Formats: sequence, structure tokens, C-alpha cells
Amino acid sequence: MRRQADLLATLVNLAAPGRSQGSPYTPPPAGEVMALFTAELSGHHATALRAVPHAAAGLTDLAADFREVFTAPDLAASVELLNALIARCHALPYLTRDTGQPYHLHFHGTGDAVAALGGELATGLALVVDSLGEDRFGLCQAHACDRVYIDLTRNGSRRFCSTGCSSRAKTAAYRARRA
Repeated sequence: MRRQADLLATLVNLAAPGRSQGSPYTPPPAGEVMALFTAELSGHHATALRAVPHAAAGLTDLAADFREVFTAPDLAASVELLNALIARCHALPYLTRDTGQPYHLHFHGTGDAVAALGGELATGLALVVDSLGEDRFGLCQAHACDRVYIDLTRNGSRRFCSTGCSSRAKTAAYRARRA
């Protein structure tokens, strides 16, 4: 779950416009999103994505779809959008073993590499909600930031997209108390 959560947040934060750590954020062109995102993947997954002719556009579309899940007005709407993504990607469970690892469950979607990735990420987020609770993902709560986060902490206390935003918020709160 951790790997899918990190990849999902990276993809959405990389490809979606908005605000990041107090500044406007314009995503790079789709080809650059593709290059930056595939650098986060293992060799096999990166190679599979690069082999899809329109993968760059597919990744930015996938990021926009996931952004809607994060920005939905309530959990029921988020879940509806997430279920639609799982269905659209035809995510199917299967057991696999990576080198030196025990068997574990994957949920690749069927179709091209973008659909496979979409199925994996959508099911990963669904498992976060199922196993950790309903309030485990959202938009950064720092001032002038709307990047996404997925909270995998034990106590469910994460509310910021990064340590930078967390530090900015804590510093602002400290200065407000001192004033």
C-alpha cells in the first residue's frame, strides 16, 4: 500500500495545476510528467509505460481523474469516483513474488500500461480507506497549498503534503501565538 500511495500522490501532485507550498504551480508538459514519473517506477513498469504510444497524455488524464477523487465534496462522492476508476481500469487481483520478497497481492488493471497502473493505484487507495479508515487522504491543509496527501501513519494525523508545508504551518501557528 505504501508504494502505491506514494506513487499516487506523486502523480497527482506532479501533473495537476494549483498551488504548492505557497506558490502557484503549473505542471510541466505531459512528456516531462511522463519522464519524471517513470523515474519513480521500477524498470519493468517504466519500460511498459514508455512503450504505450499515448502514455504521457494517459498519465495526465489519470492524474486529473484521481485529483477529482481527492477534491470530491465528501467521502461518498470520493468513493463513487474511486469505484468508477477501479471498474474502468478492470483491476484484477493476483499474487506475485518480487525477487527476495514473499508473495503479495497486486491489482493491475487490464489493458495498456496506463490502465494497469490506474488499476493498481485506485485499488491501493481503496485499500487505504478500507484498512486504515475514511479520513486518510485529502488536500494539504497548509496555507496556499492544494497538493494531495495519503496518510499511512499509525495515528492518522497527517494533514500536509510535505514536511515543507508542515513546517510552514507550524511556524505560522507559532508566530500567531507569539503575536
